Formats: sequence, structure tokens, C-alpha cells
Amino acid sequence: MTAKKKTAKAGDGGEAKSGPARFEESLRELEELVEALEKGDLTLEESLARFERGVTLARECRDSLAAAEQRVQVLLSDEQGNESLAPFATGAEADPADRDPE
Repeated sequence: MTAKKKTAKAGDGGEAKSGPARFEESLRELEELVEALEKGDLTLEESLARFERGVTLARECRDSLAAAEQRVQVLLSDEQGNESLAPFATGAEADPADRDPE
């Protein structure tokens, strides 16, 4: 018996993971597929099958990121639904003077 289900249909219970854990798993698998394809050691059929799986994974990752972005927008909106989005700054780009006093 295999520990990992390869084909899970919507609603059949094969979707145990969701959210960040599923995103990380999909991204990791996508990176492995890219590595295998870049090596060039696969047959045409294997390459096509892995490419197809990669496209599916890339779409899943894109959808997960879009859902996360939507959640952030909801969290940052006020009671009237007005969004207060600001560009995300990291490290040296983050200027404490730009922050809203609360």
C-alpha cells in the first residue's frame, strides 16, 4: 500500500492538506519537477507527463497565493470595507517614519 495518493478527486477525502502546508508541498514538488526536466534525462513521454503535472502545480500555487492575498485584503479593511493596503517593505526598505501611528 502506498502512503501517498497521486490522484485525488474533489470531495473524495484525498485532500487532507490545505493552505500553507499544501502550498509548500506543491512548490517543493514543482521544484523537483523542474530539476528533473532541466537534467534532460527523461523520455519525451516522461517529460510531457511531468510538464503537465508542473502546470497543474503552478496553477495550484497561483490560486493559493491569490487566496492568501484576498485574505490579507480582508484583514486590512476597516469596518466600512475600505482597504488600507500599503506596499510591503522588507529590511532596509522598511522606514519606521512611514508607519501609521495607532
